[in-house]
Amino acid sequence: MRTSYPSRFDATGSRPAVRTRRQARRLNPPSRLWGSNGVAFGPDGRLYVAQFLAGQISAVDTATGDVDIVVPMDGPVQSPDDLAFGADGSMYLADLVPGRVWRRNPQGEYSLVSAEVKVPNGITCVGDRLFVNEMRPGGRLLELFPDGGEAVVLTEGLALGNAMQLGPDGRLYYPHMMTGQVWRIPPDGGVPEVVAENVHEPVAVRFDQGGVLHVLSRGAEGIVTRIDLHGSGSRTLVTSGLVGLDNAAFDADNRMFVSSYASGGVTELHPDGRTREIVPRGLDGPYGITVDLGGTVYVADHYRLTTPEPSDGDAMGDVDRMGDLTTLNLLPPFVHGLAGADGFVHITSQYGDVHTYDPDLGGTRERATGLDQPVGITVGPDGSLVVAEAGAGRVVAIDASDTVTVLTEGLDHPVDVAFDTAGHCYVSDDRLGAVLRIGEDGAAEVVAGELGAPQGLAVRGDELFAVDAEHRRLWAVSLTTGESRVDAEDLPVGPPPGTTPRTEPALFTHGMPGSPPPFAGLAVAPDGSLFLSANGEGSVWQLKT
Repeated sequence: MRTSYPSRFDATGSRPAVRTRRQARRLNPPSRLWGSNGVAFGPDGRLYVAQFLAGQISAVDTATGDVDIVVPMDGPVQSPDDLAFGADGSMYLADLVPGRVWRRNPQGEYSLVSAEVKVPNGITCVGDRLFVNEMRPGGRLLELFPDGGEAVVLTEGLALGNAMQLGPDGRLYYPHMMTGQVWRIPPDGGVPEVVAENVHEPVAVRFDQGGVLHVLSRGAEGIVTRIDLHGSGSRTLVTSGLVGLDNAAFDADNRMFVSSYASGGVTELHPDGRTREIVPRGLDGPYGITVDLGGTVYVADHYRLTTPEPSDGDAMGDVDRMGDLTTLNLLPPFVHGLAGADGFVHITSQYGDVHTYDPDLGGTRERATGLDQPVGITVGPDGSLVVAEAGAGRVVAIDASDTVTVLTEGLDHPVDVAFDTAGHCYVSDDRLGAVLRIGEDGAAEVVAGELGAPQGLAVRGDELFAVDAEHRRLWAVSLTTGESRVDAEDLPVGPPPGTTPRTEPALFTHGMPGSPPPFAGLAVAPDGSLFLSANGEGSVWQLKT
């Protein structure tokens, strides 16, 4: 019987469990990676994995599945989305949000190659030459010079560039994510040409050892299109079922290893579609959480909405899989805050949107756009959606006609909201370190202070619970007496212990989505148990009385 799992929060798996007088269990295993984006084999034979949301790079032994952190999340790199190795063993990193390209030499020293590339993503080396493209409408493909020199633009007008590679014909191949095309261009410049059209949601192009082109799809089906460009010209589809493929690398034996931005992990993908897990997939976050009247747990995981499928395991939740609820493109493409009511799931995206999702019909309804970093959401006594608009320092309500009304403003950084049985609205402010109550006149009064960085809120009876993401505690506050106590400690939320705080990447970059701040959600189930988004390790915890 397993009682601990190696995880990104504690690679040894030996960290003590949550300390609480409640019965505590995980609903899903911790994940080893904070998502997996660009992958490339290094000179040491290990597969290096860029983790955009975490801002770190790990190296994976594909024989054992062991994972070692090589570029930590408190280093100079904020949001690596792709990587490549030069002829001298240097690792080059596309740091997407701040628009930087880094070199990490074999001695582990960093140098900035360029800060002029907008939304850098696809990156590749041709001997000692370095090429990078931009993931934005009208993007560029450039050659950069690590030892100095002005960048050379090979072509412009990319419809969202991404992972690219030199083909056996000596030309650079790259996808246009928006148009379903694959293009190529000589490394010394020239006229770009389309080599494949009507490719399913292309996100990466990779050649195997035999020169066959593989185009990965970012969609829910996990499609890989194999094109024998330099042979028969035939095209075949492999449907892997791996949600949200991001990148791939072939080893010397021509085995294909793929990554997933949506669920992380590293998987070996066989030509016939069979898969073998190297590093198990899991949650990139999670962020918000809610539980419906039937006990179904919904989890916001940035790129997707998922639900854990618990087994009757031990008290730590010996569970082996997560079930996808939705495809990646039917919801707003980013999911952070959740609230469930009357059979619907209400969703916020920190990029400004609020939607209502119908699980039965599988459709969504837009409720609001243009908000400034909406995070936590709940349903008020009158049925309106009440949202913590963190960027604007406000709490707003959205009525049945989708009219937005300000309930209070002038807050520092409100991140979650909850109501008690009397209809009073509470809001957590993780910069103020307090939970406030909003009066009918819009005035905000502190009901509990010195809580560290309170984020997720939930009310059960006469008690309010708040997740302190700074000190990894769960606070319980009496709404009658105002007394507070620590209800649980050692929560696996926030960055791993000992990590130095770093500069957070921006939420937007050149009109494209950047990196969202983490959010540790909390929810009360119909049976009174609490559910926690343990975003430090990528799991969901249930705390029972």
